[in-house]
Amino acid sequence: MKSSAPIRIIMIAPTPYFSDRGCHVRIYEEARTLIEMGHDVHIVTYHLGRDMAGIPTTRIVKIPWYKKLSAGPSWHKLYLDTLLFFKAFTLCRSFKPDVIHAHLHEGAFIGICLRRIFKIPLLFDCQGSLTDESIDHGFFNKDSFMEKLFRRVENFINKRADAIITSSTKGAEDMVSQWGLSPSLVTPLTDGVNCEEFKIMDKGPAREVLNLPSGKQIVAFVGLFNRYQGVDLLLEVVKIMQERQCPVHFLLMGFPEDKYKKMSEETGIADMITFTGRVDYHKVPSYLSAADIAVSPKISLTEANGKLFNYMASGIPSVVFDTPVNREILGDAGKYAAFGDKVAFANAIEELVSDRELRVKLSEMGRERAVSEHSWGSRGKKLESIYRRLIDR
Repeated sequence: MKSSAPIRIIMIAPTPYFSDRGCHVRIYEEARTLIEMGHDVHIVTYHLGRDMAGIPTTRIVKIPWYKKLSAGPSWHKLYLDTLLFFKAFTLCRSFKPDVIHAHLHEGAFIGICLRRIFKIPLLFDCQGSLTDESIDHGFFNKDSFMEKLFRRVENFINKRADAIITSSTKGAEDMVSQWGLSPSLVTPLTDGVNCEEFKIMDKGPAREVLNLPSGKQIVAFVGLFNRYQGVDLLLEVVKIMQERQCPVHFLLMGFPEDKYKKMSEETGIADMITFTGRVDYHKVPSYLSAADIAVSPKISLTEANGKLFNYMASGIPSVVFDTPVNREILGDAGKYAAFGDKVAFANAIEELVSDRELRVKLSEMGRERAVSEHSWGSRGKKLESIYRRLIDR
């Protein structure tokens, strides 16, 4: 294939795409960027979610009883992924792709089967450990029979792709050190950000739309609401800030929020929080513009943290736990707290609240880093080069 020839790509997405969360943003932005570069991308996915303009999307047959949009494992995925295999098989016959780009381990398993049938190179887009994520979500316990079984399955999948990209450098290192893969097979390809959409804006309009209180600094979080994203811990941080009478108000954007609304009411912190519910991805930039500070108290060590790219591009200083993934993304443009320590996290927020010069400095550093190092355009070029290497080989 000539280096300038368009590449035909099937993206397998075993998830209710698009549902306004991190994994889906990566799928969408990769596809959007590749199409803008002149390539032909077709996504095949579950029946749930919504189509995104300009990206051809094929879905499995509607399953009326399955309505789960949030992340995490489910036994329902056994038959959903079987249906997804047959849908992808049909699409391969008609579309005749040059490359299969499979997201998540379930997608990679489907891709392995299609690769054997159609002799098409397979790229596995790994966004974390299947086993560790299942433990994080409470699907099964550590050191259980299920953990041993899932690690065997994960090992099988990891070793049968033609190439693997990971959403963090640590993820790539784990593929080599924990799973025994050759470094030549694994390439870190971190998430990126559309710096034309996510940018520094006037805070006033968004604060008015969201009816946020005046005279307080706004601390924002955007993402899924669950324990491993750190939302349980974040509510404890809000309680600490209330006890310290810190002049802040929290803007929590995401879903499912009902459990956390109830928790905030029971702990007496509801008046310090505005819950927006699920926010359309294209509205996130304007909503984020309301914030003075952004937070991501994610407690998973195996997954990427894509929201940080949006925080940086929006010029919002971020408070995070000190992990290799967060360090790789933010560099010196973040405020770090000891991992899992809610008091340290509250201290970091309070320091930013009281130090305007530090907020301005981190804002400028973050925006510059997003533009110079983390654009989706640069990610697309790297992805294209991996495709061409696989096709030529």
